Amino acid sequence: MIHTRRFPMKNIIIWGSRIAGMGALWSTLVFFTYRFTEFEFMRIPFLPIATIGTAVAFYVGFKNNSAYERFWEGRKIWGGIINASRTWGNAVMSYVLPGDSSDFAVEVRKRLMYRHMAWINALRLQLRKTSRFHHKPARMTKIRLQKHATHMRNDWDAELKHFLSPEEFEEVSQRANSATHLIRTQGDELQVLVKEEKLSIFHQIDLMRYLEEFYALQGKCERIKNTPFPRQYAEFSRLFTRVFTFLVPFGLLDVFAKHVHHATITVSSITPVIPMILSSALISWVFSTMEGIGDSSEDPFERSMNDVPMNALCRTIEIDLREMLGETELPEKEKPIDNILY
Repeated sequence: MIHTRRFPMKNIIIWGSRIAGMGALWSTLVFFTYRFTEFEFMRIPFLPIATIGTAVAFYVGFKNNSAYERFWEGRKIWGGIINASRTWGNAVMSYVLPGDSSDFAVEVRKRLMYRHMAWINALRLQLRKTSRFHHKPARMTKIRLQKHATHMRNDWDAELKHFLSPEEFEEVSQRANSATHLIRTQGDELQVLVKEEKLSIFHQIDLMRYLEEFYALQGKCERIKNTPFPRQYAEFSRLFTRVFTFLVPFGLLDVFAKHVHHATITVSSITPVIPMILSSALISWVFSTMEGIGDSSEDPFERSMNDVPMNALCRTIEIDLREMLGETELPEKEKPIDNILY
């Protein structure tokens, strides 16, 4: 997630210059083709092209709204995970052997808390396990991912091993859905505590409700992850935008090249090409940027610069739960890297 109030100008220039340059190049080619051939059919009235542009703008706007809804839902789900995690930590400290400061009581509470920290990180890593960025990423995306690889925290062993016992870590790592298994293990331990009369049945029921909520939140994340953005919206939006930007120079001929009928190149014969190229580049950049915004938001659990910052959210939960346990050596909060919070 971009952490600055304004979009980094560097990214605008890097991404926009390529799109604007392609639009300018195509406009130049169309102009000089018309200039030397004088094919009148190349001059298309701008009104029908403008009508197409209006329709494309509405279609792209609908796609962007839908893509943003997916991102915002993902962020709300992780906000729910934070709140439920804090409630879980408070309940564990209040219900499990309250007032008992023996080594056994401290260890039980710590195990329940640490296993939950393992769950949030397992869920985070599972959501990023398969990514559209793994296959033919854009050049700038590839450079960014390589540059920030050490800060992505995508190493399964490094992220989970210190939260679980060696035996439990090995067992969890072999599961197809490790996050689901971790919550199941929490339930099993609560049952054991009830049998050993270390936890009342009423408190067990209350804690099981929190585990049920964690399952629900995990399922919502998996629903977004496993349900791609409808391709009819994504692909046709891209196709319509490309068709429109392809046609724009032909419509601009009708505006800027009405008086181009010279057999030789003169200053007056090529003067219209300058505003035509600038207009075409600007229109191409605006519409392509509008279309690309939706693409960058449709999958909120990837590694895009616009996605839900799950690393930072998991670290927030970890700090809160460790403080509840009375620990003083706490990890630092995640900091933005090149204005991006992962």
